[in-house]
Amino acid sequence: MKNSWVNEFNFDNSSLKNIENDYDIFTNKKLLDELRIDVIQRLIDSNSEFRENVDEEVEKISLEYELSTVERNYLINLIDNEINGYGPITELLEDKNVTEIMINSPSDIYIEVDGKITRDDNISFINDDHIIRTVLRIIGPLGRTLDASNPMVDSRLKDGSRINAIIPPLSVKGPVVTIRKFKKDIIDMDSLVGNGTLTPYMARFLDACVRAKLNIIVCGGTGSGKTTLLNVLADSINDLERIITIEDAVELNFRKEHVIQLETKNTNYEKKGEITIRDLVRNSLRMRPDRIIVGEVRGSEAFDMLQAMNTGHDGSMTTLHANGVEDALNRLETMILMSEFDLPIKAIRGYINSAIDIIVNTERLSDGKRKVTNISEVDGIKDGEIILNKIFSFEEDGVTENNEVKGEFILYDKEPSVYKKIKSRGINDLDDMFKKKKKSK
Repeated sequence: MKNSWVNEFNFDNSSLKNIENDYDIFTNKKLLDELRIDVIQRLIDSNSEFRENVDEEVEKISLEYELSTVERNYLINLIDNEINGYGPITELLEDKNVTEIMINSPSDIYIEVDGKITRDDNISFINDDHIIRTVLRIIGPLGRTLDASNPMVDSRLKDGSRINAIIPPLSVKGPVVTIRKFKKDIIDMDSLVGNGTLTPYMARFLDACVRAKLNIIVCGGTGSGKTTLLNVLADSINDLERIITIEDAVELNFRKEHVIQLETKNTNYEKKGEITIRDLVRNSLRMRPDRIIVGEVRGSEAFDMLQAMNTGHDGSMTTLHANGVEDALNRLETMILMSEFDLPIKAIRGYINSAIDIIVNTERLSDGKRKVTNISEVDGIKDGEIILNKIFSFEEDGVTENNEVKGEFILYDKEPSVYKKIKSRGINDLDDMFKKKKKSK
């Protein structure tokens, strides 16, 4: 006798139209997983093309369990995505409007679209094991693993998207996965000006800073657009220069011909063979770089980065997590203190002052839009403190009825000291920006 779908899955057809959460369609997750395994095993035993036979094998299951058309299509989609894609998140990975995917539990999935985070009830996993299987499918070809001995992984997809996964015992309630998708659309400075991230004056100034080989730090919070801005700034680098990029997981995508990409290496099963950002920064000095670009500094490698900037590798750039330009300097000091060199604060600040020219802060505002909110120069030391001079800033002024942040960009009156350094490199296309300021004093 055929098994009733209603009895086996505790499924009420009459309530199908009222279901809002994808996870609630199948209440008996154990049986659903057994069905999935049964269909996949039949496909393996058939020794034929999986994609062509998913429908056929699910049709057989449908007859045995009296599946409705909706239920049958659901099972087909579940299995097809697992075999030929990346599980339930396959469509999210293909959707160019989705910029971030956050999996908190099998039934708790959030996505970011246009800078705004929303819960997606149309996507779900069967259980925690289903989430882990999906992650392993993604990171397997990259030589990474996720298990009890390696409960945390940070890697990338073939298209450059970045995946971070963490499982128990580090994650208390179950596996948590975060995927930041690689933007396939080409973003340039004109695009940033067009969407209000910065002004034409700010764009021209940053372009001149890169061409003049000033050392630049881009700081900001998570998802504020630091890496995007770094990619855009690299467009201003001369095509003949040799660029070496250093990252934990490759995210930078420079549209240049002479780019060498270096990536860190985790320990193997014997807890050996780790290659850190610091190791790569030191090695890059022997690779005849014109520019050294570190995707993000977060530890003792900050000291090596400053040493490179202070020893003839002008035009180097990096990013770091900070809540503003002042906080960026404080974090930089802390990271240098993490190195094995026992340096006094005075010496560290002297190093920073000699190495860093410009600090750019990016923010994701409350309405989801990203803006460059501060461009400041490092301009000497006074009374033991590093002097920061604002050149540009974005000043908020409340929100509109549509909850969009209001505000204005400001160009400060004081002529920046780096202006002389820019002009000394033969770059004179900022005269209209700063000469007037000088005359107005």
